[in-house]
Amino acid sequence: MKASREARRRDDSGSAIVEFVLVSVLVVVIALALLQLALTLHVRNIVMSSASEGARFAALADRSLADGERRTAHLIDAALSGYSVDIASHETTINGAPAVSIVVTAPVPVIGVWGIGEMTIEGRAYQETYRG
Repeated sequence: MKASREARRRDDSGSAIVEFVLVSVLVVVIALALLQLALTLHVRNIVMSSASEGARFAALADRSLADGERRTAHLIDAALSGYSVDIASHETTINGAPAVSIVVTAPVPVIGVWGIGEMTIEGRAYQETYRG
């Protein structure tokens, strides 16, 4: 009787199923974490690019700060439809030269596009002026 119990304890039958389940769960969690990281970086890059483009647009000689804010909002909405952001703009200086700054505050996506924290990204561009 004792010999058969010892043999059953050393028997590996059925352990492959348990190993598969445990490894599969780990692989799925890692894959989802990588996808979430990719989404977070995508959102950050879109917001950064849109803020910079909005600042360049507002810095044109015939444009205003409101034009830059609208351009930034349009670009973010085109790439991330329905993603809520706060956009502010102000005139500033860069090394003594007049410039425009667009500041975008957006949620950091933690689960899907829903986030708990905020990221603040600033795009700046030198202000064009008329000469003449």
